[in-house]
Amino acid sequence: MEIESGDFQQIIHYYEENEEAIKNLDFEEYFELLVIYVNALFERGQYEKHLINVDVVIENSILRSIQYFRGEDIYRKMLFKKAASLFNLHQYNKADYVLRELIKIDPFEKDSIQFLKKCLRKSKSNLIRITRAVSILFFLLTAAIIAFEILSIRPFHSKYTNYVEGTRIGTFIIGLLILVGGHVFHRWKIEKEINDFAESIKKQKLKNQ
Repeated sequence: MEIESGDFQQIIHYYEENEEAIKNLDFEEYFELLVIYVNALFERGQYEKHLINVDVVIENSILRSIQYFRGEDIYRKMLFKKAASLFNLHQYNKADYVLRELIKIDPFEKDSIQFLKKCLRKSKSNLIRITRAVSILFFLLTAAIIAFEILSIRPFHSKYTNYVEGTRIGTFIIGLLILVGGHVFHRWKIEKEINDFAESIKKQKLKNQ
């Protein structure tokens, strides 16, 4: 209680130094300190440790039927932070799974939906890889045309300059459109997929009421 609530490093140090004694406390006291410790790990960016310990909180909240802790839904809060740790460790597929489970619990909660969309945008799809590769080819072709124009066309065949200029501008625009179009389509596809997923869960929930 003497440690300031925002002194996360001191909280982590205190808990780890006294872990065995803390585990021997009454469950309510132990659970409270565990939650404070887990939150401190997350706030300090110690995501690997956080993932190990947040599962302990989640398991205990299930086994002991603890829904609310300090006025918050502890199970959902810990799942959300677990997804955030996975996201920060670039484990997007695992974060995707956790967030979908959260949406199944509450499809009306927008934070999980938006976070899942962000997660999917970060995980590069085959479409993004292909469109990037194709656009890079067009950009390289544009660079080759520029070199050809400078070294050959302008000094020796200036009458063809306008044609070559038009060609290189065209190849550059095509490459840019492919790159931008791939990202726009990827985002649209994610929006549609997740919105449809959330809507289907909402309909199921309303149907079962």
